[in-house]
Amino acid sequence: MTSLWANIFQPRQDSQDTISMVLKRIPVFDGLDARELLQIEKILHEREYRPEERIFLQGDPGLGMYIIIEGNIEIVSEPGHHILTVLHEGEFFGELALLDESPRTATAIAQSPCRLLCLVQSDLYDLIDRNPKLGVKILVQLARTIGERLKKTNEYVHELKKGQEEAAAHG
Repeated sequence: MTSLWANIFQPRQDSQDTISMVLKRIPVFDGLDARELLQIEKILHEREYRPEERIFLQGDPGLGMYIIIEGNIEIVSEPGHHILTVLHEGEFFGELALLDESPRTATAIAQSPCRLLCLVQSDLYDLIDRNPKLGVKILVQLARTIGERLKKTNEYVHELKKGQEEAAAHG
């Protein structure tokens, strides 16, 4: 009987393994060892979302970064509901909110049943206070990640402008 209750109330190992595997693929946590990843896991908040449920709305204050464990998330620009991208298992979004609380620049909506992890800015700052060395590793990787995304956005904008100029030249 004891083992039955132990199995019911124990965290599911396969769930923990899945979380660990996903975290290892997130660039913000690149280079962290197993002990450091465990410290991150302890401050993550897990939540499930139904299809069509909004994770956050454009204009909401940014409170944290989301990591997709299962499901698909649509990132849309309002008004008009223009789909910017669709994100899948193992991808992340909202990482800029770890640095500031400026308003969200898009809306995030679950396309399917989703399981997400959230790293809240205040929890990250508490971790940085407790373990500055780990905090610096995360912040450096966060800066690199944001820099890479900015470069890709700049390239995309450049290509759009180039296409508009070519279209205008042809007529």
